[in-house]
Amino acid sequence: MRDFSDLTERDVLALAISNEEEDSRIYADYAEALRAEYPGSANLFADMAREENEHRRRLIELYQQKFGEHIPLIRRQDVRGFVQRSPVWQMKELRLEAVRRQAQLMEAETLRFYRQAAERSTDASIRKLLGDLAEAELVHEHVADELMEKNVPETVRAEEDEAARRLFLLRVVQPGLAGLMDGSVSTLAPLFAAAFATGRSLDALLVGLAASLGAGISMGFAEALSDNGSLTGRGAPLLRGLITGLMTTLGGLGHSLPYLIPNFWTATTVAIAVVVAELAAISWIRWRYMDTPPVAAAFQVMFGGALVFATGILIGNS
Repeated sequence: MRDFSDLTERDVLALAISNEEEDSRIYADYAEALRAEYPGSANLFADMAREENEHRRRLIELYQQKFGEHIPLIRRQDVRGFVQRSPVWQMKELRLEAVRRQAQLMEAETLRFYRQAAERSTDASIRKLLGDLAEAELVHEHVADELMEKNVPETVRAEEDEAARRLFLLRVVQPGLAGLMDGSVSTLAPLFAAAFATGRSLDALLVGLAASLGAGISMGFAEALSDNGSLTGRGAPLLRGLITGLMTTLGGLGHSLPYLIPNFWTATTVAIAVVVAELAAISWIRWRYMDTPPVAAAFQVMFGGALVFATGILIGNS
């Protein structure tokens, strides 16, 4: 790799050409990847790709006037300290806001780099060229704002934000809620059955840990294998399985860990309080994200949890 300050005027211009070409292809990839779910933003990135191509054309014309027809291949990765880009294929999940932020960073980083490079340059011609490139990026940044207003008005932005919210519900909230409910409710019976059968905190803790981890592994695999997300849009199965498994384990550990307290009745009192807090949290999530009426959400979760809790106590005391 070479330092940017070591590049000649010819090298800097060649680097700017490859920079604009790469950014254009990234924007075109964004447009293609977003077109099905976010057509307004897809139009935005398609226009930005065309703008980058226009910048590249102007840079090539200038290069031909000064240095001839051959343009050496100088890329970002060949220059130390140059800004890097994340192409679409490296992103595990293409989220709308993440793409918008990446596009803003692309323009801002390139602008800042050119300005800083111009300030460090002692050669007048290179300094002028870098300054011109910085001004071009500044103009492009304003064009991007205008394109956003043109292609993504408030109504379209609201629709796309709502679509992003629905995808978040499908890919994160629903699998997480399913895991949390299973872990918080299904582990109640074995935990409290062991607690009241033995009267010892350590025995209850071991059963609670086993039930929580076992349920987490089982639920994680079940969620990951149930749907590959290709038709339902629920996202990567491994990610959903991981979310479900972790939340299931967390739900069971919440009321198992109080049995670290040696005194059995103190531990049981704390565990019961944790159970009430867990069920209240699940009710709130169902009301907040799943549009379930608050009274119905509380009744369904609390009633089901109470039945499982009572089952554990009855079995433990039998």
